[in-house]
Amino acid sequence: MRRSTSQRGRSGRHLAPDEAAKNGRTKADPVPQQAAPAAKDASLDDDLPLAREAQRAVRVLNPSGSVTMPRPPRRRVIAIANQKGGVGKTTSTVNLAVALALHGNRVMVIDLDPQGNASTGLGVEHGAGTPSVYEAVVEGQSLDEIATPVDGIPSLVCVPATIDLAGAEVELVNVVAREGRLEKSIATYSGELDYIFIDCPPSLGLLTVNALVAAEEVLIPIQCEYYALEGLGQLLRNIELIKAHLNARLRVSTILLTMYDKRTKLADQVEQEVRGHFSEIVLDAVVPRSVRVSEAPGYGQSIMTYDPGSRGATSYFEAAEEIARRGAKLSRRGKNQKGGN
Repeated sequence: MRRSTSQRGRSGRHLAPDEAAKNGRTKADPVPQQAAPAAKDASLDDDLPLAREAQRAVRVLNPSGSVTMPRPPRRRVIAIANQKGGVGKTTSTVNLAVALALHGNRVMVIDLDPQGNASTGLGVEHGAGTPSVYEAVVEGQSLDEIATPVDGIPSLVCVPATIDLAGAEVELVNVVAREGRLEKSIATYSGELDYIFIDCPPSLGLLTVNALVAAEEVLIPIQCEYYALEGLGQLLRNIELIKAHLNARLRVSTILLTMYDKRTKLADQVEQEVRGHFSEIVLDAVVPRSVRVSEAPGYGQSIMTYDPGSRGATSYFEAAEEIARRGAKLSRRGKNQKGGN
């Protein structure tokens, strides 16, 4: 005769499982046993992938504005240059500028590439007829009339580039002091700035020379592939020539490794070679190869606003933080040395 699986009360009737639990007739109550692990899981919420991504996004976007990166005691003008195309010049210009602007710095981006990619990445209009850096360099117009605020980032302005800039080098051939046209335009800007980033074209022509004469520092993005190293020597020789004849203040202050693919041995070899040769000026932050970084310009955004929780955004944030920290340290060191003499 089969025994009933349910329990009987004192009245002899069958009790439902809930009633049996109330009467203390169950052998084991599963609910209290699961309570402790549930509490433990709650304490581990911050370790979940989505939670970590959200934390990174808040850190990058800085919505409260309470977190700031060190501001330099004087304006820093940085040319982002490399005559090889596709190494991340424009991407680095846009994302470093946005990262610094989101964390308390006043930043200007000058798009000196006729393709206008930096303007696209910042969502700034640069169609034909738009006042652009061409008017500043060729016609001597003030940057105050050309600089355009970037939507959503109050402390960031952009001087866009249009296709007109493609003929600027030919038009400047017979102009006196043609190498210093951009420097003169920057000097006329009346606004207060902490950083000016100049996005150079992928060449060593007159536009790039203008950028190097106007700048005090050069940031060189280097793709973690062999070909990226081939033209580096020529760029460094040109920088030395400009330093000797046109701009004695110029120096290579920063090298940023981009498009790093940790799955390949080649990327690791390139990184070791660059760090071994340039040592301290190479940033610790390395920008990984990322589809999200490539997608962002298609939406007129930087990776910082397009996907702030991504690895690419975090890497550029860390690079910007390092640039700000190093700049503040060097400035203080220079002041101390000057004061001690």
